[in-house]
Order: sequence, then structure tokens, then C-alpha cells
Amino acid sequence: MRTKFGAERLIDAPAEVIYHLIADYRVHHRPEGFLPPAFSDQEILRGGVGAGTELRYTLTAGSRPRVVTSLISEPEPGRRLVETAPGIETTFTVEPADGGTRVRFDTVLEESGVQGWLTWLFAARLIAPIYEDELDRLEGLAIAHPVPVRSVAAA
Repeated sequence: MRTKFGAERLIDAPAEVIYHLIADYRVHHRPEGFLPPAFSDQEILRGGVGAGTELRYTLTAGSRPRVVTSLISEPEPGRRLVETAPGIETTFTVEPADGGTRVRFDTVLEESGVQGWLTWLFAARLIAPIYEDELDRLEGLAIAHPVPVRSVAAA
């Protein structure tokens, strides 16, 4: 069974800053960065920034920990980053909009049988607060993050 859900926010920060934060798993896209407490034990297996990064982490939703190993791709560098793991695909989309940046997280879960049905029933309700917390943390970090020099020069 296929379950889809997402979250979106307009953030008052440049798109390139937000994309940088999302793509950098070494410093920012980690439990010590903008990820909420539901994410823990992150280990970078390969790479660390953008496409080709492979990582392992624990996601705890509904008091149930799940170890996830993801591979990162960038179908549209600077705009769209995708984390792919067995049964899970999360897309991070960053688009300039209304003087800020529209950030969207979209997740698709694939599970079969009773577990697929339970996921369909409960996953969005369990993940929504985690995504809201993650967007809050990302927004705070993005607003405080300096704009790269090339942006200032281009302005």
C-alpha cells in the first residue's frame, strides 16, 4: 500500500541558503542541526553533502524506532533533493516565492499487508508534528544563516 504525505512552509530566507542547509548532512541536516529529536544516531556512510551521500539514522515515530539507510540524489540541484530508502522516499523541494522561499517535504511510504494498512491510517498523523518541528528548526537556522558571498555580489 502506498501512503503519501507532506508539509510546506514559506520561509523568509534565500532559496540557496535553505537548499545548502538541506543538502549538508555533515553540519546542518542532522540531529545536531535542524532535525528534531525524532531523528537520532545519524551516521554518514559516504559523502556528506548532496548527491551520493549515504546515511543511516534512527527515526522514532509513535514510540517505535526504525533504522533507515538512505541514499541521496539531486534530480534538480539547488531545487530538489531526494532521500531514498527501502519503502521510503522523501523529496525536499526549495523554490523562490513571494520574496522568500517555499520549502516542501513530500514522503511516500510503501508497505504491504497489515503494516501497509496501519501506515496508511496513522503515518501522516505521527509524522506531521515531526515535520512541523523540522520546518520550525530549518526556518530558524535559515534566517540566522549568512547569505553566501556570491548571492550578495549578484544582488
